[in-house]
Amino acid sequence: MNDDDYSATELGSHWFEGPTPDPTPDRVEGEVLRFGPGVTAAAARRAENTPTAAQIWHGTLPGTPPPGRPRSRRPLRYVPAAVILLAVLAWLAWREYGPQVAVQDIAVTAPEGRLGCDGTANVLGVVRTDGRPGTLTYHWERSDGTRSAPLRETLTRGQKEARLHLLWTFQGPGTHRAVARLVITSPTPHTAEDTFTYRCG
Repeated sequence: MNDDDYSATELGSHWFEGPTPDPTPDRVEGEVLRFGPGVTAAAARRAENTPTAAQIWHGTLPGTPPPGRPRSRRPLRYVPAAVILLAVLAWLAWREYGPQVAVQDIAVTAPEGRLGCDGTANVLGVVRTDGRPGTLTYHWERSDGTRSAPLRETLTRGQKEARLHLLWTFQGPGTHRAVARLVITSPTPHTAEDTFTYRCG
């Protein structure tokens, strides 16, 4: 073809434009808005036969803890037994290390009748307690102005009575109205006394 035969009209008669490409799609929140003829039937069939992520995935999503097993209530079964055990241990500790012996009552008994020449009076003091273990501290006082040294009596568990004796010996002629007094100083103060008569000559 010669240059003189070229014309814009003839070039246009031999030029065919292809289809205009789709404009660049817009993205909104991660979705694609497409322009054009839309989804073809073949593409739709492929989409129907393609499993989704939800259909494929059977595990646990990242960051989501696996469903835990239901909590067992078995430990709750032992709570009543534990409470009873603690109560028993507390009671035993209270018995062993709790308050000491408590005096409930004391009494003093002197010999009946008159005590003869050069006789010895056996004065009995009886101390009744609550049965707890402990130690009694006591002394005797006599009407002649004498007093014994501090004495101690140890009580074992379950022992509810202590028997304390005073032997008082008289010599020579005369008459004396004797008073014997038992004084408990601990654990709590208590006092009891009794009288008898010595007569000789």
